[in-house]
Amino acid sequence: MKFFVDTANIDDIAELAATGLIDGVTTNPSLVAKAGKPFTDVIKEICELVEGPVSAEVVATDYDGMISEGRKLAAIAENVAVKLPLTWDGLKACKTLTGEGTMVNVTLCFSANQALLAAKAGATFISPFIGRLDDINLDGMELISDIRQIYDNYLFDTEILAASIRTANHVKESALAGADVATMPPNVIKSLAAHPLTDKGLAAFMADAEKAGIKV
Repeated sequence: MKFFVDTANIDDIAELAATGLIDGVTTNPSLVAKAGKPFTDVIKEICELVEGPVSAEVVATDYDGMISEGRKLAAIAENVAVKLPLTWDGLKACKTLTGEGTMVNVTLCFSANQALLAAKAGATFISPFIGRLDDINLDGMELISDIRQIYDNYLFDTEILAASIRTANHVKESALAGADVATMPPNVIKSLAAHPLTDKGLAAFMADAEKAGIKV
C-alpha cells in the first residue's frame, strides 16, 4: 500500500519524506492557501521534495477552465497529478488530460458508480472520501470494497486512493479493503507507529539497561 501525505506544509512533507515511507502528496486549494505562498510555487517546491505523484487541484468547474488550469499545473513538474472533481465536466477533462499523458486524480467520489465512471475516463487515481461518508452514517469502507471488486472485475488500472482518512483505524481498514493508496494528514501517519505496549516495553528495556550499566 502506498502512503500519501495530505498537506501542503513544506516542513511536514520534508520531515516525512526523509523517512522514505512517503510515496506522494495530496493537496487542495485550502491546504495550499495555508502555506502563505503563491499556489504554483508551493506545488513546485513539493514536487522537488518527493518523487511520487503530487496532486494539485483545479479551481475551475467548467471543462474549458479545467483543461486550461490542468495543463498549467501539469507543466510545473512531471510528477504533478491534476486533481479534478467528479462531475461530468471533470470526467470529460479527465479523459482529455489522461489522453495527453497527464496523471489525473478524480476527487470527491462517494459512490461505486462514480468510481466506475472515473475508471472509464482513464483516471490515474480515484479518491473516495471515507470520513465524509462516515459523517452521514454511511460505511466508507464498504465503498472501498465495492470499488475494489468492480475494478478487479474489469481489470481497470485506476488506483483506489482512500481519502478523508482521520484515524489509524481508517488506514488499517482501507488496507484490508484493498485500497492501493491511503492519503492522510501528517499526524495520522505518525500515529501509525504508536502503541501503548510499545512505549511500555521500551521504557522497561531502557530501565533494565540503565540498571545493568549497559552502553553501546
